[in-house]
Amino acid sequence: MTQMFIGNPHFTIKDIAVNASCPSNIALIKYWGKYAHQMPANPSISFTLNHCKTNTKMIFKANAPFTVKTFLSGKEEVQFAEKIAKYFRNIEAYLPWILKGSFEIHTENTFPHSSGIASSASGFGAIAKCLVEIERQFTAQEQKAEEKDDIDYTLKKASFLARLGSGSACRSLYDGLVVWGKTPEVQGSSDLYAVPYPNEEIHPIFRDFNDWVLLIHEGQKSVSSTVGHGLMNTNPYAERRFQEARENFVPMKEILKSGDIERFITLVEHEALTLHAMMMMSAPAFILMKTGTLEVINKIWNFRKETGLPLFFTLDAGANVHLLFPSSVSDGSSIPEFIEKELLPHTQNGGVVKDVMKW
Repeated sequence: MTQMFIGNPHFTIKDIAVNASCPSNIALIKYWGKYAHQMPANPSISFTLNHCKTNTKMIFKANAPFTVKTFLSGKEEVQFAEKIAKYFRNIEAYLPWILKGSFEIHTENTFPHSSGIASSASGFGAIAKCLVEIERQFTAQEQKAEEKDDIDYTLKKASFLARLGSGSACRSLYDGLVVWGKTPEVQGSSDLYAVPYPNEEIHPIFRDFNDWVLLIHEGQKSVSSTVGHGLMNTNPYAERRFQEARENFVPMKEILKSGDIERFITLVEHEALTLHAMMMMSAPAFILMKTGTLEVINKIWNFRKETGLPLFFTLDAGANVHLLFPSSVSDGSSIPEFIEKELLPHTQNGGVVKDVMKW
C-alpha cells in the first residue's frame, strides 16, 4: 500500500531553500491509541484551524554530511534536531535523497507554546510540506512522471509523511473537516494519510466555527501524548473505545449533513470526556485535567442550560479547554461576554487563544 509513495532515487539533487506554513487541528472524534508505524487504532475527524500555524523555512545543502539543525523562534533546539534526524532516517525509503545532505530548519509558531494547541501537528505538517516541495523541485527539473506534479498526490504524500512524524499531523494538510483512519462512512479514507471530508455533505453551520482556547495550564504536561498512546496497549477498555469511535462516525455523518447542533454538542463533548476517561483507566492512571478545567466545564453546562446558546467544549490531551460555538451566534449574543467574565478567571494567566474554523 505504501508503494505509491516510494521515492525514485534517480535524479540530481541541489541546494534548495523552501518555506511552508501549516495550521494545527482539533479532533472531534478522538484518536487515542495506535499500532506500529503510526497507524491509528480508530478513525478520527478534526477541524483545521485558521490562525494557529507553524511557519517553517528549510534549507537543504546537497552532498554535505547528513546533519540537522533546528531553530525555534531563533533559538537552537538540539534535542528537537535529534528527533527530526531520527524521523528523516525513518522516511528514507520515501525520500531517497534525504540523507544525502544537511538541513537547517527555522520554525515559528503563531500561538504560545504549551497552549493546548497541537504544535506537533502543525510542526510536522510544515516539515512534511517542505520535504515534498524539495522533492517536487528535484523531480520537476528531471521531468518526472506527471503524477508527481499532481496536487492530490502531493497532498497525500505530505499527509503520509507527516503521519510518520506525528499521527495527528496528517490531518493538518487540509482545510476544514478532515478524516484520518479507514471508515466505511467516508469514501477514500485511509490509515496511511488523511483525506478531506466531502464538502457537499457538510451543513453551512459547520463551515464557520469559533475555537477559543482557554489556557488553563501553560506548562509541560505530566504525561506526554506518546506515553498516553502507549498506555492504551494495556488499557482494559481500549478495544471498546476503539469500536465506539468507529461507531460514532455513523451519527457524526448524519449530524454534519443535517446541521443538528444539539446532537453535535452531545457527541463532541462525549468524545472529549471519553478521551480523558481512558487516561484515568490506564495503568498507571493519570489525570491531565486541572481544577480549572472542571470548573469551566460545569460553567459551560450551566450557561447552556440557562440560555440555550450553543457554547460547548472539546479537550485535547491536556488541561486546556477548546470553547466551540458557531460564528453565526457569537455576534450580539452573550457568549463572548460570558467567556470573558466567567471563564477567563479559571485560566493560569488570563490567557486565551482565539481562532476560527472557516473555509
